[in-house]
Amino acid sequence: MANHKSALKRIRSNESKRLRNKYQHKTTRSAIKRLRELTDKKEAEALLPSVISMLDRLAKKNVIHTNKAANLKSTLVKHVASI
Repeated sequence: MANHKSALKRIRSNESKRLRNKYQHKTTRSAIKRLRELTDKKEAEALLPSVISMLDRLAKKNVIHTNKAANLKSTLVKHVASI
């Protein structure tokens, strides 16, 4: 167990950040899945910018690696273009 006030605060803040990151990551994964399942091009093109924004936000906060975000965005753009 932590002995200092700052260590206790760090434990609390890490837990809240972990939960927030987990929620945002799961939401983004669900949005990606939804985008991949779409068959209508107009709907996919409408959803694509929000998914890209989510990926950029996760990469900026180091929840996912920058290159992983770039690879996901690339494949999603290709997928939408091929519909």
